Amino acid sequence: MSVLSVAELSRGGLNGVMTEFQEKLRQQHEKSMHKELEKLLSTAKGVEAEISRKDFEEFKQLFHRFLQVKGPSVEWPKINRPPEDSIQPYERIRAKTLPQGVAASLNKLAVVKLNGGLGTSMGCKGPKSLISVRNENTFLDLTVQQIEHLNKTYNADVPLVLMNSFNTDEDTKKILQKYTHHRVKIHTFNQSRYPRINKESLLPVATNMGLTGENSEVWYPPGHGDIYASFYNSGLLDQLISEGKEYIFVSNIDNLGATVDLHILNHLMSQPADRRCEFVMEVTDKTRADVKGGTLIQYDNKLRLLEIAQVPKAHVDEFKSVTKFKIFNTNNLWISLPAIKRLHEQNAMDLEIIVNPKTLDGGLNVIQLETAVGAAIKSFDNALGINVPRSRFLPVKTTSDLLLVMSNLYSLDAGSLNMSEKREFPTTPHVKLGSSFTKVQDFLQRFESIPDMLELDHLTVSGDVTFGKQVTLKGTVIIIANHGDRIDIPAGAMLENKIVSGNLRILDH
Repeated sequence: MSVLSVAELSRGGLNGVMTEFQEKLRQQHEKSMHKELEKLLSTAKGVEAEISRKDFEEFKQLFHRFLQVKGPSVEWPKINRPPEDSIQPYERIRAKTLPQGVAASLNKLAVVKLNGGLGTSMGCKGPKSLISVRNENTFLDLTVQQIEHLNKTYNADVPLVLMNSFNTDEDTKKILQKYTHHRVKIHTFNQSRYPRINKESLLPVATNMGLTGENSEVWYPPGHGDIYASFYNSGLLDQLISEGKEYIFVSNIDNLGATVDLHILNHLMSQPADRRCEFVMEVTDKTRADVKGGTLIQYDNKLRLLEIAQVPKAHVDEFKSVTKFKIFNTNNLWISLPAIKRLHEQNAMDLEIIVNPKTLDGGLNVIQLETAVGAAIKSFDNALGINVPRSRFLPVKTTSDLLLVMSNLYSLDAGSLNMSEKREFPTTPHVKLGSSFTKVQDFLQRFESIPDMLELDHLTVSGDVTFGKQVTLKGTVIIIANHGDRIDIPAGAMLENKIVSGNLRILDH
C-alpha cells in the first residue's frame, strides 16, 4: 500500500474528496503512529513516562486533526473586517481613571512569560532569556525587576510564571536561585515534548525517549499554543485559581515592551461578571516590517486570529497589505484562568495546526505540528482586541533589535525600557546589520561603545565594519564595506545622512 504525501493528506487527495481508500490510509497512519508512540514510551521510566504519556495524548489529538485537514483553514470570501467595537483603541481604555483599589485587581493577576526559546539565532547557547540586553541585565532580570517594582509599589502579590521547554528548563531553574530574596514568587512549568515526524513515512524519527546527543534534535516543543494543555496538566492552573488569581498576562519573554498595564487590567476587572472579557489580544498598527504578522478578522461571527500559514497562496500578497489588514498580533494576551480550565476540560479549543517543515543535520526532511496561543481567541467569550501603542511591542529577535535597546534611545526604569524624551519622533529607527554582526559575541566586538542614535531614522551596515567610541548617527546612514575591504568608523565621528563605502580605515600611529 502506498503512502500518501503530506501535500495529498492536507488537501484530502487530488480531487478534494475523501475516498474510502484515503480514509483507510489515514487510519493506517494513525494506527502506526500510536504503535510507535507506545514503543517510545516503553523506553521511559517513572515520572518521565507519566509526563510523556500526557504529552503524547495531546500529540495524538493534534496528529489526528492534521490527517483530517483538507487545505487552508479559512475560506477567503468568508473573511470580514472585525466590528469596530471588537478592537478598541488603547486611548479609550486609558481614559478611564484608575480606582484606588487597583492593588486588589493586581492580586488577581499572574504574569506568564513564554520561555521556551534558545538564543541560537543570535549565536548564543542556552535559554534566550539569559542573554544580556541592557546594563548586563538579561531578559529574565528585567522581567523580575518589573514585577518586583509592581509588587512593592502597590503592596501586591503578582507571581511570575515561566513556561519553559525541555531546552530551557534546567538552565533556567539554576538561575532562579539568584532571585530568592526578591519580592516575586516564581513558578515554572514545562511545555510538552513532541516527536518530529518523518515527512515521507509520517512516523516519529525518535527511537527512544532520550534527549542527549543527536537524539535531542528529533524532539521539539510544539509552539506556544501548547500553553493551555501543559499549564492545565502541570497542576499550576488549578493552584493559581485556588489562590484567587483570575487572569494571566501572557507574553514572549523577549518582548521588552510587554509590561503589566494597569489600565487594561482595570478594564477587564471593572466589567460586570457576566460580561467579562475572557480573552484580550493586544494588537498594534502594522508597518512594512510586520507584514507577516498575524491579524484579527471576523469569521463565522467570531473574532479570529489569521496567520500567514493559513492564507491560501493566491491571497498572500493581499494578506501582507498594510492597507487592508492594518493591525497585527503582538502576542501580549490577557486570558481568564477559569475560562482556560472550562475550555480545556470540554476539549473545546480548536487551534489551527501550523505545519513547520525542518531539515535535520543528516539531511532528513521532517515536519513538526505546532499551534499558536493567540489562535484560541475564537473559543473564548467576549473576546476583545486592544490597539496598543507600538511601544508595547519591542521584541529582540536579532542583533539589529539588540542595538536599539542597548542604545540611548531608551532609558531603563525598574526593569522597564522607556523611549527617551529627547527622541523627537515616537517611531524607532529601522536598523539592518549585516551577517558580520549576527552573533552577539561578534556584534559586541564591533562596537567600542553603542552609538548615539537619538536622531537616527535608518541604519544599514554591511561587511567588515567597526565603530569606535562615542560615534553619533543621524538621519539615514548606510555603511557598506565591499568584500575584502574594512571600514573603521573613528571615535567621536558624527555621520548624518551619509553613505560610506569602499575602504575606510583609521589607524593609530
